[in-house]
Amino acid sequence: MNVTTSTLSLTVADVDASREFFCTHLGYQVAMAADGFASLTRGDAAPDIVLLRRGTEVLPPEQRDLQAGGLILALTVNGIDAEERRLREAGAPITMPLREEPWGERLFQLTDPNGVVVQFVEWTTLGEPAQTEETAQTEETEETEEPAMHVITPTPEAVTASPNATMTALASPSRGSAELSTWTVAMEAGQTGPEHVISREQVWTVTAGALQVTCGARTEKITAGQTFVLPPDVLRQVHAPQAAEAHVAMRSDGVASVPGTEGTRVLPWAR
Repeated sequence: MNVTTSTLSLTVADVDASREFFCTHLGYQVAMAADGFASLTRGDAAPDIVLLRRGTEVLPPEQRDLQAGGLILALTVNGIDAEERRLREAGAPITMPLREEPWGERLFQLTDPNGVVVQFVEWTTLGEPAQTEETAQTEETEETEEPAMHVITPTPEAVTASPNATMTALASPSRGSAELSTWTVAMEAGQTGPEHVISREQVWTVTAGALQVTCGARTEKITAGQTFVLPPDVLRQVHAPQAAEAHVAMRSDGVASVPGTEGTRVLPWAR
């Protein structure tokens, strides 16, 4: 046997009422129609429907006065939440609200003017939460949206001036970065920063002038164009023998501590 299509024939009292119901709410179209008869189709996996008026002589005598009853037309769909909302907002006669069965079936029912029950069904995987319209949209967004690029322009509010240097915040969690913080440091000739410890590795690139950096027991002079890496949790101090500028990068959760003081200090330009 090779079934090429399927049709559900329904005997109803009012063909026009059922035809209007199926076309308005369920997306069916009229393929053929005559007095007491209508053939409906959707063009997808839903069965075609033939509506016959009760008493029509097309039917055998023993069937003419029967009417569709106890029959459920079940349609399996994706996005059942959206379908239920669409039909409710359109005023469709929802006679069983959306519910979920323990075996993973989510369903709701409509009943047409002639008592024909149409059931919408969506299946979930047992042990997993049902996918609502909101979670489906979220997943679709996560799958299709590319991460956004952030362009950051320094502003006066991003500048922190201290007696030893001027820091200008670039990227940070409050300015579009998820993991890293970057900023510039400008020091006048003769300025020296305090001895301190940073909890995260820092990468400095001198962009102008020169810096004299002491890290642990080692002191180096770094000139424009050179990069130096400061390891975490090691005492360091930065001195500018001449006017200098540098670019610094660090994980955004780094904090500072100063010998002889209690606690740690956040770096405002890295937050």
